[in-house]
Amino acid sequence: MIKSKRLAAGLLAVLTAFSVAGCGDSEGSGGSTSTESKSDAAASSNEDIDQYNFSHDDISVADTETIKSMDDISDAEKELVWLSYFDINPTRAAPEKRTDLDLFEKKGGKIKYDKTNSLEKYTKLADEILAGSPPDMFWYEGNMTFPYNVTRGMFQPVDSIVDFNSDLWKDVKELADTFVLNGEHYVAPINLVTTSILTYDKDVIEAAQLDDPYELWQNGEWNWNTWEKMMNDYVKGATGDEERYGVYGWFQQFIFYSTGETLIKFDSDKQEYYNNIDNPDLERAAQFLYDLDKNQLFLHEGWIGDCAECFNKNVLFYAMGPWASSADHTPKDGSNWGNVPMPSDPTKDKNYIVPDVNAYMWVAGSKKDVAMKTWNECAKIVCTDDQYKQVDREKFNSSNPNWNDEMYDVAYNLLYTDYYTLISDPGSAINTELSDNDAATNDSKKAVVRLMYDSVTDADEDGVQYTWTRLKETYKPTFERGIKEINEMYKKYLSGDKSALKENTESKAQ
Repeated sequence: MIKSKRLAAGLLAVLTAFSVAGCGDSEGSGGSTSTESKSDAAASSNEDIDQYNFSHDDISVADTETIKSMDDISDAEKELVWLSYFDINPTRAAPEKRTDLDLFEKKGGKIKYDKTNSLEKYTKLADEILAGSPPDMFWYEGNMTFPYNVTRGMFQPVDSIVDFNSDLWKDVKELADTFVLNGEHYVAPINLVTTSILTYDKDVIEAAQLDDPYELWQNGEWNWNTWEKMMNDYVKGATGDEERYGVYGWFQQFIFYSTGETLIKFDSDKQEYYNNIDNPDLERAAQFLYDLDKNQLFLHEGWIGDCAECFNKNVLFYAMGPWASSADHTPKDGSNWGNVPMPSDPTKDKNYIVPDVNAYMWVAGSKKDVAMKTWNECAKIVCTDDQYKQVDREKFNSSNPNWNDEMYDVAYNLLYTDYYTLISDPGSAINTELSDNDAATNDSKKAVVRLMYDSVTDADEDGVQYTWTRLKETYKPTFERGIKEINEMYKKYLSGDKSALKENTESKAQ
């Protein structure tokens, strides 16, 4: 057995919206944030996973007294204007004050809510910046924030207010380094969110005489091949008129990510984005997914947002965020569920993932550096300090009594161990056509990057399953067009030309 390793740092439970400790979910339903970057040596997928025993001791406790008060600045400078579609302050629906806000107020700070909606947030932000009255703070979202709206001039770097070499921030430095343009950091990760896990019923596994996926994972044997074989064995074991399926939900994107590759990448030497669509690892992942669907292992059905409902359809694995198997969807008494991470790529010696990142963007034109520094520190500590994490854990346990520790650690703590090598996906924010799901007009209502990741398990209107070759031929020009656009915007931004924001805003208004 490999010697046990401690958790890399701050374990976090991203629970429900507006949790007691203030660490919110990736949908922006409320939260401050604290995140983990990968460790110096990511674990090999062939190692015993027992080393990740999720020991909660020996974790340094952040000292809230290290956050300086803001006595030396005016009241106006202490107030941060927060442009968003959700409020950080207590509301009628969520009257309990968040802990990060409580700490910030004790340091003299205040949050002023500038309300918008999720579809118009960037338009309003651009209008306020161009009018010379920018807000101070904006919610980071993978969808269209970085690099697209950074190169449009909407945000400013955080290096002057965040020291990524300090004790508070060093755990996220490697991840923050993936959000760098021209040597400057634009995103200070506060916490990570597990976007999708595989939930299964242990009793069903046992009845089908299959190996427990969690044990396979602990033994370093949880990869594409073992997952596919297990689903095949389960489906083939159906008798009579019974119909069985291997998986339902959101998993396709994470199979691509497990290769360590993304559709679009950034060349730091050339300082430009490039099209990675022909990468052989991506093609291999696409073929794996194509075969899963070809062999009828994937349940094609309308939206199923509840784990128990999915299991009732004889589906072995439910691939979804932990929200869909907790709270209102939590297992009932007598249930015996388990969680495992997405399977690893059997050809790789690292376990790659693109996590959802929660962070607060510093808006271009804001002068409130002291208040922004203080807010980020309050938010980070709330998601790092043991006392606050324990509150979250106890709250979760009270509403999810049938979740065991193994389930909880896979869903909420694994991202904070050195099991994962964390990567980012620039394709989530290249241009509207490629990246903005909210603006998608095709039948799937998905932007092209998301469409590419998902479509090899889909069929066209004639029932013909999409191949990777067909998808590349269809969308390669779209990728080239979008990459050319972002590189031109980036070059303008580097030259000091801030006209992209105004030009883009005017073209959308026409």
